[in-house]
Amino acid sequence: MSRYRRAMATGSSYFFTVVAYRRQSILCDEAIRIALRASIGTVRVARPFVIDAWVLLPDHLHCMWTLPDGDADFSTRWMMIKRAVSLACRADYLCADWVTASKLKHRESTIWQRRFWEHQIRNENDFARHVDYIHFNPVKHGHVQRAVDWPHSTFHRYVRDGVYAQDWAVAIENALLRDN
Repeated sequence: MSRYRRAMATGSSYFFTVVAYRRQSILCDEAIRIALRASIGTVRVARPFVIDAWVLLPDHLHCMWTLPDGDADFSTRWMMIKRAVSLACRADYLCADWVTASKLKHRESTIWQRRFWEHQIRNENDFARHVDYIHFNPVKHGHVQRAVDWPHSTFHRYVRDGVYAQDWAVAIENALLRDN
């Protein structure tokens, strides 16, 4: 059996990558988005956390959370979120031929990969780099040419709050092209 070591500093910020099972392009579907938003809201009531940044792409998502002081249990939060989405969407997203003995044993759906990747944020520079990475990801994957054009992102909140300009990703790309 695999043993995973997870960072467990209480009250910290964490960057996560969560992937759809078999990299299905389903996470931006309306039903999944609605279930995801509802499950996050429910989990945040029971187990509070701050969403610092988020991007939802067709086959994966990236986000950054800050947990309350004295709390490092992001794993239970992800389990609750993924389970609620799976239950809400099981009728439309069950792929019976993908259900393995292992998936049955662990009571898993065919929506999510079993695990997720996390990185504990070390300092303010690390925080800023990961927020930028999250918001640039739709451009990186070729879904849009500008971060502002991707609807499933906290980028719009950052623009509204004056952290980014609307042309932020375009400005970065132009600067990189000038430097080369």
